[in-house]
Amino acid sequence: MPTSRRLRAVTLTAMAVVLSWSATGCGGEATGKDEDLTKQKLDWKDCPAPSTSEGGGPAPSPLPNGTAWQCATMKAPLDWDDPKGDTIGIALIRARSSGDRDRRVGSLVFNFGGPGGSGVKGLPAFADDFAALRTRYDLVSFDPRGVGRSAGVECEDDEELDEYFQQDQTPDDASERKELLDSTKTFNAACEDNSRKTLPHVGTPDAARDLDLMREVLGDDKLHYFGISYGTELGGVYAHLFPKNVGRAVFDAVVDPTQTPEQSSLGQAKGFQLALDNFAKDCVSKAEGCPVGDSAQDVKDRITTLLDDLDRKPIPGAFPRDLTESTATTGIAQALYSQDLWPLLTEGLQQAYDGDGRLLTLLADSMNGRNENGEYSNLAAANVAISCADDKQRYTTKDVEAKQGEFRAASPVFGDWLAWSMLTCTDWAVAGAADHPEVSAPGSAPILVIGNTGDPATPYEGARKMVGALGAGVGVELTYKGQGHGAYGSGNRCVKAAVDGYLLTGRVPKSGTICT
Repeated sequence: MPTSRRLRAVTLTAMAVVLSWSATGCGGEATGKDEDLTKQKLDWKDCPAPSTSEGGGPAPSPLPNGTAWQCATMKAPLDWDDPKGDTIGIALIRARSSGDRDRRVGSLVFNFGGPGGSGVKGLPAFADDFAALRTRYDLVSFDPRGVGRSAGVECEDDEELDEYFQQDQTPDDASERKELLDSTKTFNAACEDNSRKTLPHVGTPDAARDLDLMREVLGDDKLHYFGISYGTELGGVYAHLFPKNVGRAVFDAVVDPTQTPEQSSLGQAKGFQLALDNFAKDCVSKAEGCPVGDSAQDVKDRITTLLDDLDRKPIPGAFPRDLTESTATTGIAQALYSQDLWPLLTEGLQQAYDGDGRLLTLLADSMNGRNENGEYSNLAAANVAISCADDKQRYTTKDVEAKQGEFRAASPVFGDWLAWSMLTCTDWAVAGAADHPEVSAPGSAPILVIGNTGDPATPYEGARKMVGALGAGVGVELTYKGQGHGAYGSGNRCVKAAVDGYLLTGRVPKSGTICT
């Protein structure tokens, strides 16, 4: 589901498991009167299977050297303006350092994006990418407040979400506009009904304060941090609030902190169109030919025609659902997050042209947080709740219609979809905090900021804007000329050497470094 602020990429129950977590305060509330939360001791235990709200699946397997994943719950104030009031539990996961303890730098805390992605589910999935970093760090991640087991926001149920994601998200007339607005109101009202007490306290500044408490509870003088996608915004807000506590930090797939939600959505329309252009060029360049078009323009024209046809008449998708225009657009966008997914996009388009929408539906499910059992994580709920808590703007249909031409010019495929997503926070129960996040961080240690020239979701220009907003002497810019969302996970040796060199040795790369 596109939101007015960001798209995300990270995809990620027995009663005994539920009880074991709630007993430590995770997802619930307890009285924290007179308790110094900085002195709490974490009770690390073997990790249970991820909850449905985190995305489900089996308990994380040990790492190749046999290191087991450990999980714990940290108490944090529900309301940071009332730090002695009720608490919530913040779910944590870690893998201990594989190196000598006397060479250990500390904990390296990850946020993989969203907002709404579960770090407890995500860190084990990506652990192989960070094996070198574990030689000197305990790898740590968490479910931010409002996400997964950390007082996860609840909105609509699985059946309602199936209907929500299949609806027409690019209305063509007054009747369709009313249906979209009514659906948004219903979703937002469900969030308020089910999570009324939590919604005012899930914004990014609250999560940043949780990070600083986490730093203290983990026993670190500085926060060593790796933020990806939305995680770069969270890291920037942390650096603004606690510049003297920043240790070695890396921002990858960087959110532009200077933009309004409208500007962000327009930038994403351009970014996804660029990624689609690159996919089309790559497809027709192959010696064996491109099965979904004779030229790059033909590939894109056929996709536009497919979406128009689906708007009039959906085709069978993953049973019992149909592939609608909105579902297909979501599936195409998901496949553009990584060049590794381009073959799946080609196959999904081939199937759809033959009347079979299963693969594109499954790709959309990945973005929307739906598993093969038809169960949704709370990704969509958390994504909306956090974005709407952060973003002050509340757009109307008139705002969208006034900008549609600009969005369509930016992307014939994604323009309308992202323009109408600006209504996500309309009628939200809680006022948004600001026009855009504040990330200025004078006095902070250097932060390595990586922009990918082919990134669809967080366009490359955002990295330079982040460097400027952090302030002189803080942001260190690195450019990766590649495809997909993010750079470190691409396997590019130059990027990996720069990031590993900084995090492992403290060696700051030269600002302006370019990796190809």
